[in-house]
Amino acid sequence: MKLIGTKDFYRQTLGIAVPITIQVGITNFVGMLDNIMVGRIGTDAMSGVAIINQLNFVFMLCLFGGSAGIGIFTAQFAGKGDMEGVRYTLRMKLVLSVLLTALGIAVFHAFGTDLISLWLKGESGTGNVAATLSSAKEYLFVMYFGMLPFALSFPYSGTLRENSETVIPMVAGISAVVVNLAGNYLLIYGKLGLPALGVTGAALATVISRYVEFGIVAFWTHMHPLRYPFAVGLYRSIYVPMDLVRNVIPKAVPLLLNEFLWSLGQTVNSQQYSLRGLDVVAAMNISSTVSNVFNIVFIAMGDTIAIMLGRELGKKQKSNAEMKEEAHQLALLTTFFCLISGTLMFAISGRFPMIYNTSGPVRHLATWLIRLSALFMPLYAYENSSYFTIRSGGKTWITFAFDSLYTWTIPIPLLMILVRFTDMSLLPLFACVQCTSLIKCIIGFLMVHSGFWINDLTKYTKPANKKSREKTT
Repeated sequence: MKLIGTKDFYRQTLGIAVPITIQVGITNFVGMLDNIMVGRIGTDAMSGVAIINQLNFVFMLCLFGGSAGIGIFTAQFAGKGDMEGVRYTLRMKLVLSVLLTALGIAVFHAFGTDLISLWLKGESGTGNVAATLSSAKEYLFVMYFGMLPFALSFPYSGTLRENSETVIPMVAGISAVVVNLAGNYLLIYGKLGLPALGVTGAALATVISRYVEFGIVAFWTHMHPLRYPFAVGLYRSIYVPMDLVRNVIPKAVPLLLNEFLWSLGQTVNSQQYSLRGLDVVAAMNISSTVSNVFNIVFIAMGDTIAIMLGRELGKKQKSNAEMKEEAHQLALLTTFFCLISGTLMFAISGRFPMIYNTSGPVRHLATWLIRLSALFMPLYAYENSSYFTIRSGGKTWITFAFDSLYTWTIPIPLLMILVRFTDMSLLPLFACVQCTSLIKCIIGFLMVHSGFWINDLTKYTKPANKKSREKTT
């Protein structure tokens, strides 16, 4: 088995990965600047926004999981050149996104205060519980208005990428973050005669940017019907062949559940750490902010792996041995890139927390959290590449077990035991939990190497009179 690919392999990989990396990188970099701007207001505002972002993280990954579960089929249809199949899957993504948005708003509206309060149960440290709660509620209310365009961007951007169009989602993402950054500057601090809205201004800028991103990807897709034939007649009806629906649901539902439970697990972890005090909430927010910027490599490579392997599985031009070899090459490349990324992250760990208007203890905790995250980044990269490889063949129940079941049976119970039954401080706690990633990497290697994930999903019965059916549906 060759672990080093050909020049053509790396050309194709970078052709997909680089635009995604640029988009995710700029998005996360401006997200970092957004976080810094809020952090300049004070620790309470920063912590309140961080709590809402943690809750939004669950919503975002539900959207990602639902869209990606259907996107497994989209990538394979695109590999076959079946634009009718791509259109059907895009319809399914759009309907699911609307339903998830309605559910998300209902849950946040009914239980928002209770959910926020889960992070406010530890010793307060240098933070103010009442001020943090007020900032969080203020930010959440405005964010309601941006949830739908944010949700609808996922189906369009994902479908474009699955059809090898990575530049337009990148342009849309860059445009959105520029708008967000400018809006933050104007609305948080009250520049150019505008009122200083603080946390509300930060949320409003984010909402505006989400409309910009959705508008660009949707407008571009529908204005180029020859380039994207799957967009023609997209809204003529919501018809999707039931045979395809029956094939998609068993694959998509586990992935949706997986993203929900995995993201919920990360949220539970965050809440458990917060029992050590509000200083921990602030420090972990600073650490995760800079980690998000340096994590762009394995995030972009995850999408790249799903697209490349999914398209190859749809074409069915490579043997099982060749598919396994390509999967291992992609995993090795991802890990190598993340080794470099982690080194750079470690190098800035002592300086980054100094930007924030917060206390010395918070900065100290944040510095060491950043360093620990940097050390474990190659492990995160490898387990992530294994997840996307298994997912590319539609083995979503296996990915569910690999990701969510693993999270809820090993790291979360370990953290809960250590938090409740020991006096261990934050940094040893964090290091112990992250060490469990090594177990997941070993499991991931064995599953990828077995080749069980190699599977064609694009078979479905096409209706005889599809055109007439769509007109009357």
